This record gives sequence, structure tokens and C-alpha cells, in this order.
Amino acid sequence: MTNNDQYLIQECLAGRTEAFDQLVLKYQDRLFRTLVRVLGSSDDARDAAQEGFTQAFFKLKTFRGTAAFYSWLFRISFNAAITQKRKTKRTSATIDPQENPAGTWLVDTNPANHPPEVAELAERKKLVHQALNELQEEYRTPLILRELEGMSYGEIAEITEIPLGTVRSRIFRGRNELKQKLNTLFQDDPVTRVSESDHESSISESK
Repeated sequence: MTNNDQYLIQECLAGRTEAFDQLVLKYQDRLFRTLVRVLGSSDDARDAAQEGFTQAFFKLKTFRGTAAFYSWLFRISFNAAITQKRKTKRTSATIDPQENPAGTWLVDTNPANHPPEVAELAERKKLVHQALNELQEEYRTPLILRELEGMSYGEIAEITEIPLGTVRSRIFRGRNELKQKLNTLFQDDPVTRVSESDHESSISESK
């Protein structure tokens, strides 16, 4: 946990609740983007983020500081989303970067703003999101948390409530499945056809 997060939390617990607004401003965009990737729906992500911040505010005194505040916040939001999905049995939609608000940064329709290398990078990001969408949820969630959020295996195990060994296994299998899907997608798309060594960096480029 950063010193600034710790300070804001202490301020909020001391009764200066406006300090929590700064935590919201600091993490709301990151939380929403990650939840969209994990849940596959901007509506579900928005609801989960709102519920996560609300619960975090009221549970703030239970935060022990043994993990990063964001990891704690994400776990609350993720659990809220899972609970809601179990209640409503809603089916998550795939992420369409041209329609989903959280994916609009992938596409710029103005050709004048598309030098060849920029267009290739944008197309590659689009294909990475497509490949992530095609992964089973049990592999997609830990892989996103590890590769895009940089969380430790222990943090992922705590958030998803699955054993550490299972987390490692699912990330390993998720990486392999993602590589296979990217191989196929890149080979089918002449604009983004790249060498296999480039596949290793593709997911990090999609951040």
C-alpha cells in the first residue's frame, strides 16, 4: 500500500470522509477497466465498481493494510459481481471495443490518425481482446489479474477464493490457450501477422 493511500485511509477513519473521494478518483477508472475485462460486460462492471466502493467505504475499518488497497477493493468488487450474477443468472456479453465504452480507446475511425504502425498496434490490441473473450472464465480472470494488473499469485488466490496451486495451473493453461488463439488470429490477419516471439508481449501491449 502506498503512503498516500495509507494517509487517505487514516484521514477517512478519523472522520474526514472526503478523503475517500480521492481514493475513488484514483482507482475508479482502473477498477472499471479491469472489471470489464473480467466480467465481459460494462454494465456488470459499472454495478460491481459502484457496489465495491460503497462496501469498501463502510468496511474501511476492517482493512488491515497487509495487501494493497486496490487489491482489497478489487476483491470486494469482484465478490459483489459474482454474488449479483448468481442472483440474476445474467449472461456476460463479449467485449466489443467498438461498442463497449471501456473499449473505445482501441478504435479511432479517423484514417488520418492511423500511421501504419499505429494502425497495426490498434488492430493487435483488438485481436488480444478478442482472444481473451474466447478464453473460459476460469482461465481469463486469473490471467488478466496476473498479466494486466500485475497481482501476485497469492493475491489472485485470495480474490478468486481458489487454491494457490490452482491459480498457478489456470494461469499456465490460460497463457497457452491465449498463445494458440493469438497464433490463429495473427495468421488470419495480414495486417498483424507477426513472429511467435511477438506474441509474448501482445497481452502487455493491450493494457
